[in-house]
Amino acid sequence: MQQRLGTTARADRFYADQVLNHLNDRMREFVARQEMFFLATADRHGECDSSFRAGPSGFVQVLDERTLAYPEYRGNGVMASVGNISENPRLGLLMIDFTRDRIGLHINGRARVVLDEEMRAAHPGLPVDPVPGRRAQLWVMLHVEEAYIHCAKHIPHLQKVPAAQRGARAWGTDDVKRKGGDFFGAAAEADRRPPFRRAERKNENVHMDVNVNVDADMGVPDAGGVDSAGKGSVRRGVPTEGPGRELSEEFLDKVERVLARAQPRRPVEDDPEFRGWFA
Repeated sequence: MQQRLGTTARADRFYADQVLNHLNDRMREFVARQEMFFLATADRHGECDSSFRAGPSGFVQVLDERTLAYPEYRGNGVMASVGNISENPRLGLLMIDFTRDRIGLHINGRARVVLDEEMRAAHPGLPVDPVPGRRAQLWVMLHVEEAYIHCAKHIPHLQKVPAAQRGARAWGTDDVKRKGGDFFGAAAEADRRPPFRRAERKNENVHMDVNVNVDADMGVPDAGGVDSAGKGSVRRGVPTEGPGRELSEEFLDKVERVLARAQPRRPVEDDPEFRGWFA
């Protein structure tokens, strides 16, 4: 498409100037103060899901220049993102600062799902969030393969509402109205449509699989298993049959229980001297 549309030279310059395989100091500072990001995952068939994550400033932990981690808070129980990661570890993350710098940062890489106790054993300095409903028991660790800027020119400038006008956010609530109720009227159509399950649409027996990998190069200690590359890993899933099924279901029950608790610089257009906010 670059060749067809004549953008190859511009793209090559962007790759050379802006795309890193790690988080430099300015990127790490940027990540550490963000309160939200957008998340892209896909299952093993390539069927995509996009989601949103938010938390207090610093809820995304920068562990080193190649590794970051974010907590999985209580949600609707579907666990679409975690389920996708268990089948396909590729993950895309986009952070946008709408209020201060009006700039964005893309981070792509390979992800692993880790239980909270394993994370804290490896990283005892992780903060404990005191807010009820915002106590995650699962973490997603991302091994950074690409990090690059999202340009400022189309990012709207937003302002924060003063705390007194916001109202409290209902972290972890099961109150249907406080979660948004049937805002889009989907539940009202329930009697007029067949039940939807992605596995049925694919006409195959897809089982839920939580993949908790313990990867030595991401700073998480080995829990006993070794993968084909010789790295420590533990894979816990639900086999469709065989002696491992009972143990795997017991592990998934545990996961379900813990989830239930838990002024920008403005460049001159095409200025070859400009090296970006994260240079």
